[in-house]
Amino acid sequence: MTLTAVDLPDIPSERGRKAYEAALRAYPAQALVELDVLAANMAHMVRYTRTRAAEQSVPAPEVMGVVKADAYGHGLIPTALAALAGGATWLGVAQAREALALRRAGIGPDRARILSWMFSALTSPFEKLIVADVDIAVGSLRDVERVAAAARAVGKTARVHVQIETGFGRNGFTADELDDAIALLKANSSVSGEALLDVVGVMSHLAVADAPESEEAREATDSQIQNFNAMVEKMREAGIRPRIRHLANTAATLTRPEIYFELVRPGIGLYGYEPDRGMGTPEDFGIRPAMTLQAQLGTIKDLPAGHGISYGRTYITEQDTSTADMPVGYADGIHRSASGFNPLGSQRTTHKGGPVAVRLADGSTKVVHIAGRVCMDQSVLDLEGNAAELGIHEGDTVKLFGPGRGAVFGEPTADDWARSADTISYEIFTCLRNRIPRLYFGAQKVLSPEDIHLIESTWTSVPGEAPTTSGRIVS
Repeated sequence: MTLTAVDLPDIPSERGRKAYEAALRAYPAQALVELDVLAANMAHMVRYTRTRAAEQSVPAPEVMGVVKADAYGHGLIPTALAALAGGATWLGVAQAREALALRRAGIGPDRARILSWMFSALTSPFEKLIVADVDIAVGSLRDVERVAAAARAVGKTARVHVQIETGFGRNGFTADELDDAIALLKANSSVSGEALLDVVGVMSHLAVADAPESEEAREATDSQIQNFNAMVEKMREAGIRPRIRHLANTAATLTRPEIYFELVRPGIGLYGYEPDRGMGTPEDFGIRPAMTLQAQLGTIKDLPAGHGISYGRTYITEQDTSTADMPVGYADGIHRSASGFNPLGSQRTTHKGGPVAVRLADGSTKVVHIAGRVCMDQSVLDLEGNAAELGIHEGDTVKLFGPGRGAVFGEPTADDWARSADTISYEIFTCLRNRIPRLYFGAQKVLSPEDIHLIESTWTSVPGEAPTTSGRIVS
């Protein structure tokens, strides 16, 4: 008999149950994504911004669902539709490919504005973006020149958002470059009566809004806000008048209502995580993680005390124990830095490997950890006891992370994995490779039949391109 440490959402239909079983046969790990949770997270952010804006006696901003990086690994098209179902009116992506995929899928400008902001000016397909009615962020003189040339080539005005550098040290025009940028923008906003560029928006990004308890961080954020306002005012005085200002990421959306302006851009909050563990937990902000990563155990064996596990013998069993092979590794996106070392191993140091919840025969849950180095296609768990006595079997489904209170409560989260791998939750799920199938739950609760069909139709191959993420709608 196999056990599962994952409490699955309801699968009411036979078709859904077959889809779930097919995914288990296809690959020994699955990412379960709850679309109704994504929609609920977005709805919460919309309500929250409206409430906080009312408290400030300012108009409520529109809300962008940031779905870059294949929606933080959750799946681009399903997540975008869930965000729209939750009340988002904008979608934000980094790469042009993502923006074009959203438009090809049938999300037209009448349903959502789409902004794309990451380019290599000499090679990016600006013509396609303009024809598809995608807003384009420009942050260099070359960007402006190339977008204007593309607009002339296709005979259509390009909608642009000016990126300004306010203290992050990344994209955008610096204060010293702004005069030249304004001159070039003005020159291309009206060329012999032909407007090549429509300067729709102005944007920047905050560096430390996710540390509101730090006085130094608050001062840095205040400085960025002042720089942003000053540079926007300079643009306006010169005759460039963007209609939409946007600066607030998830952290600022939750803590800085005074900079909501006309648009906010929550990213990680859509997926149910806080921007930084120092800010609190998802529950503190009324959101819930939407992804659960599970796997099915492979070989189980009994080992004596003093036995090495995995490459480098960095972990030596301290007692007679059983181990379980978990058939996912760094080729799947399981961080090698989440390997487990112990003082008996060759490194003579202790490092808790990534936490994994297993179900015991009595129905309780136990959290065990990766022992030794994560391998390319597998990881080894020290069960810290005899598998037969614990009731752990080959084929059992284990939970790597999902919603919950944390590994200490038997409910490991992506934050727990981030601590083990010395990274952030964002990287834990964006690094999951596409060979892990995505299974979508809750679609029928929040999406129309037309949207469900739209999702399923995008999983067929687009000529010239592979689908971004494999997936199945289960319920």
